[in-house]
Amino acid sequence: MTVSMYDASVPVFRQMLGSLSAILDKAEAHASARKIEPAALLQARLYPDMFPLTRQVQIAADFAKGACARLAGVEVPRYEDTEQSFGELRQRIGKTLAFIEGLPREAIAASEARDIVLTVAGNPREFKGQPYLLHYALPNFYFHLTTAYAILRHSGVEIGKRDFIGSF
Repeated sequence: MTVSMYDASVPVFRQMLGSLSAILDKAEAHASARKIEPAALLQARLYPDMFPLTRQVQIAADFAKGACARLAGVEVPRYEDTEQSFGELRQRIGKTLAFIEGLPREAIAASEARDIVLTVAGNPREFKGQPYLLHYALPNFYFHLTTAYAILRHSGVEIGKRDFIGSF
């Protein structure tokens, strides 16, 4: 059985961004119940040289929209990185979901050999669609998603594996 590029991307991003949004709901409720200033969680990080929660969520959403746009052969939408609340981060996730769900299934499904060129750390990188998705976009997406989860779990938010995986 062959898995299409669409099935390996859009549904995966949809599921995991949905779980990230639900995790942010729990984090906001946690902060409210314990009278923690939301900014304390939004700016929390695992180590001083790592990005804070807000940036981890922004980057996860960026990898989802960027990967799907590149696979579909359309321009990647640019979002301003101005989110400062849990609600604004959930809105960014919602905007990302609306974008990726609106892309033509056929364009993504036929993208395994599509040429994808992007700049990484100032250097141009060339990929074909399938290696781009499987070896670059998904690992980066999961890294930032996992780091966001770990920041909140480390901060005492009561979330677990089921929250991370979400519903499918």
